[in-house]
Amino acid sequence: MKKDIDFGTVEGISVAVATTPNESGTDAWNVYLINNSLNPIENVLVSSKGYGILDGEEVKTSVLRHMFERIEAKSFAQIEPIDPAIFHINNEYWVSYYINGQIYDKKFIFVPDSITQENLIEISMLNMQGVLHS
Repeated sequence: MKKDIDFGTVEGISVAVATTPNESGTDAWNVYLINNSLNPIENVLVSSKGYGILDGEEVKTSVLRHMFERIEAKSFAQIEPIDPAIFHINNEYWVSYYINGQIYDKKFIFVPDSITQENLIEISMLNMQGVLHS
């Protein structure tokens, strides 16, 4: 049973939504998993979905699952591109991974309208501007 599993405390793992200009001069938005810990993480599973109310209607996106065999310490992996049209709903990234055989699990939720130009910071590991969720 899930209640019997000892999920360790997640430290040094973040999810970022960051932007870079593309060839056409518009911003391309992507979601990244950042491993800022001293250990590589293995068998990483990321489940992503969007949900909320938009213009008085309930909105749900498809659930996407991404698998990464290993993400080295002090590195990152691109999870997926993200459309700015869904910045107005909750964007959830449920991350599960192992370090030395111990399982870790955490949900990162970007609440509606948290991904805005006003909230952008420099994310040094990515060398990009974005919104960081730890």
